[in-house]
Amino acid sequence: MSVDFTKAWEILVRNFSQFQYGIEITVIYAIVGTVTGLLIGLLIGAIRVIEIDEYDNTGVKVLKKFLKVLTDFYLWVFRGTPMLVQAMFLYYLLKPILGWTGLTAGLVIISVNTGAYMAEIIRSGIQSIDIGQSEAAKSIGLSTPQTFKKIILPQAIKNSFPSIGNQLIINIKDSSMLNVISVTELYFQSTSVAGSTYQYTETFFVAMLIYLFLTTIASLIMNYFEKRMYKGYIWEGH
Repeated sequence: MSVDFTKAWEILVRNFSQFQYGIEITVIYAIVGTVTGLLIGLLIGAIRVIEIDEYDNTGVKVLKKFLKVLTDFYLWVFRGTPMLVQAMFLYYLLKPILGWTGLTAGLVIISVNTGAYMAEIIRSGIQSIDIGQSEAAKSIGLSTPQTFKKIILPQAIKNSFPSIGNQLIINIKDSSMLNVISVTELYFQSTSVAGSTYQYTETFFVAMLIYLFLTTIASLIMNYFEKRMYKGYIWEGH
């Protein structure tokens, strides 16, 4: 068995509009899922590193414990189950209530799923920062929220940037799972083309090359910004 490259090229040319639409949806989902997931991850990651101080009053202690249990449960569920299953379950569970379409549900699901992984990325980024920096910030009069916002968070994001970029690449590929709720991303469109042409090998060869192209471009872009951030950090240090 072999791939007929001439047929593959013909399939790409004849069905370019379908592939193009699939690419657009895939890129939108990957970007929105990564950005929204990062915001969720920042919130959850911050909650997970909050310490229960012995000087906190009872109400604050209860609130902190509740938030920690809630975030632990969220991470346990969304990191411990496949996004494909999450998509099927949440889409059909909430459809009678929200009346949402597969496209809307897909954006929510990929964002919430990504948030669970981003939370751990951000948490590890925060914990990698020397505690002495927090103590120094407090010694000059910064409050805990100010310390977190101005000192801890920027460094945590810098430290976590490679993993954040990797999550974008994962989302480009994993968005294909959302075809189960009729999200018309690249895999969905490729399946449609393959079904109409009966050229499965050549069609998915084209799809594979497109995915490879998208992930390569994403890697180059993230590497570019990572190097700029690193150079800026070194320059500031001098």
